[in-house]
Amino acid sequence: MQSLKLTFIGATHEVTGSCTFLEACGKNILIDCGMEQGINSFENVPLPVAAADIDMVFLTHAHIDHSGKLPLLYKNGFRGQIFATCATERLCRIMLRDSAHIQMFEAEWRNRKAKRSGKAEYIPLYTVEDAEGVLKCFVGRDYEEIVPVADGISIRFVDAGHLLGSSSIEVWISEEGIQKKIVFSGDIGNLHQPIIRDPHYIKNADYVVMESTYGDRSHGPRPDYIADLTEIIQKTFDRGGNVVIPAFAVGRTQEMLYFIRQIKEEKRIKNHDNFEVYVDSPLAVEATKIFMERMHEDFDDEASALIDRGVNPISFPGLKTAVTSDDSKAINFDENPKVIISASGMCDAGRIKHHLKHNLWRPESTILFVGYQSVGTLGRAIVEGAKQVKLFGEEIEVRAEIRVLAGVSGHADREGLLAWILAFEQRPQQVFVVHGEDASCTSFAERVQSSSGMKAMAPYSGTVYDLAAGSFVTVAQPVPAQKKAAAAGSRQNTVFDRLLAAGQRLLAVIRHNEGGANKDLAKFADQINALCDKWER
Repeated sequence: MQSLKLTFIGATHEVTGSCTFLEACGKNILIDCGMEQGINSFENVPLPVAAADIDMVFLTHAHIDHSGKLPLLYKNGFRGQIFATCATERLCRIMLRDSAHIQMFEAEWRNRKAKRSGKAEYIPLYTVEDAEGVLKCFVGRDYEEIVPVADGISIRFVDAGHLLGSSSIEVWISEEGIQKKIVFSGDIGNLHQPIIRDPHYIKNADYVVMESTYGDRSHGPRPDYIADLTEIIQKTFDRGGNVVIPAFAVGRTQEMLYFIRQIKEEKRIKNHDNFEVYVDSPLAVEATKIFMERMHEDFDDEASALIDRGVNPISFPGLKTAVTSDDSKAINFDENPKVIISASGMCDAGRIKHHLKHNLWRPESTILFVGYQSVGTLGRAIVEGAKQVKLFGEEIEVRAEIRVLAGVSGHADREGLLAWILAFEQRPQQVFVVHGEDASCTSFAERVQSSSGMKAMAPYSGTVYDLAAGSFVTVAQPVPAQKKAAAAGSRQNTVFDRLLAAGQRLLAVIRHNEGGANKDLAKFADQINALCDKWER
């Protein structure tokens, strides 16, 4: 019999960089091929085979931490098929092109600095040509359609309720009399989100690979999003400020538009009836068009009822879009209170950084976070209380009101994740818990075991499991990323990013504590920041 194995590559004890390698029926298959974002704690093992030897990819959804390395796979020789839902295929056509533009822009920016300092040329991870090439590999399929992809292998996409087109993937394998079913959860959605449907529960599997982003916490009682958002907008406008919302271009931006449409329709904001809302992200503008195209196929009952009444659920008077850089710059010359929705959602790239530069120092403005902030991102630093951040080489005081709209998450919480796994009527032989920070995936694996009696564990990158024998071939140990980076001596940018983030976080924590006993530590933190500034220059 040929090999029937799972090898865990990415998003192991971490949230981003999802990638799992499946060997079955003589085929080499990837489930997701995502990009790592923020600061990661552990190193990932390389793919066990060359990119050219990957036969196909099963893609759960379009978010870059699941799809973002597909152009790199193509650059390195992949020419197989990428199976995804039709909506995911459509979204990837804008998201992967956008990602490639970012890679090339960053390379151009770094190389301008490199020329002045005599440093080596920086090569982008991939180019627009690589993104265009990999898009030709996509094969779009509908939800609930059983798709034979190779002799002995069939798959089906079921709605995961996380994003337009997001899916859990059922994989059936039949080889030499052995039959196994593996379910890859993808990102499991939160219940009762606007626009998209709730996650679909699956009844049986031999093995399950599931996410655990919020596996160690509860979102708590569902808040009244409309009331909370109304209160934030009203208070900010009454002060004469702007509400700046860092939001993922695909998914969260459209949810915010859905809420604001209702607020405007019900005239909830007093004395500011005709306030304007700017969507400042070319990617978000394109994604919103795709959401509108898919209304009749993929929206939930509530949104569909609005459509039946002739109401566009994510459009309203006063909605403006900024596509060009001049459009974006003009927003900050408008002195009227307004809502600005801009990407990236974690504030680590894109136009949102310009809006933060113009609003973070203004006590009348509000920065409203509505999504997950990865460790090491600018968004995480602000949420955790940083009093000063650096934007475009300039120190900016954080004086704006910082708010988090609690409960607005595209991910199920601990209870939602448990409900999803406990819905399996046939107990899986083994549950593998991935896509969660170290503490989250470990604690959730323990909870699955204690709640259901299922075998569950959170593998580290490099763990190999024999699906036919039902046993581990290799149980990998964690490799701390910073140790490997330091030993390699060739990733100074990564080391710098970590040192800078650590210094900023330490300084923010210490400055919150006014106790005199921390003066020496505060001095030390200032020295760290000074060192980082010197290194960056």
